[in-house]
Amino acid sequence: MEGRIISINISREKGTSKKPVERAYLRRQYGILGDAHAGKWHRQVSLLSWESVKKFTISRKISREFHPGDFAENITVDIDLSCLKIGDCIKLGSDVLIKVTQIGKKCHRDCAIYKEIGKCLMPEEGIFAEVLEGGEIRIGDKIKVVNDENRNNYGK
Repeated sequence: MEGRIISINISREKGTSKKPVERAYLRRQYGILGDAHAGKWHRQVSLLSWESVKKFTISRKISREFHPGDFAENITVDIDLSCLKIGDCIKLGSDVLIKVTQIGKKCHRDCAIYKEIGKCLMPEEGIFAEVLEGGEIRIGDKIKVVNDENRNNYGK
């Protein structure tokens, strides 16, 4: 499964929407430099499918227009992430390799979107990962799910 990075988003504080940047550097076992969620834990990077955002808006009959980063995701992509499972690896750009560590999360009421509309998409559709191989990513870079058979071609 392959697609592209639509947006890269960071914030200095947790619980807020993230703002788009053109590029970001992901440090191994840490996350995106400059992002509040980076650190030595299992949710270093978050991903969300833009298709999920569109479906959420339609199904909830929400008139508000959403932008990448509004759900506090680090990386907004143009592929369906619903088939991913914990342990799957994802190649971002030419150098970065991340591993899925969590699918969904418990929503906290301090989330900017939850405060605004009473529901958030990340608890159901958010993908969280740790960085196995670092490097720079840019908007438009390829994203590819890497299965166990070919993972060794991309790093540890």
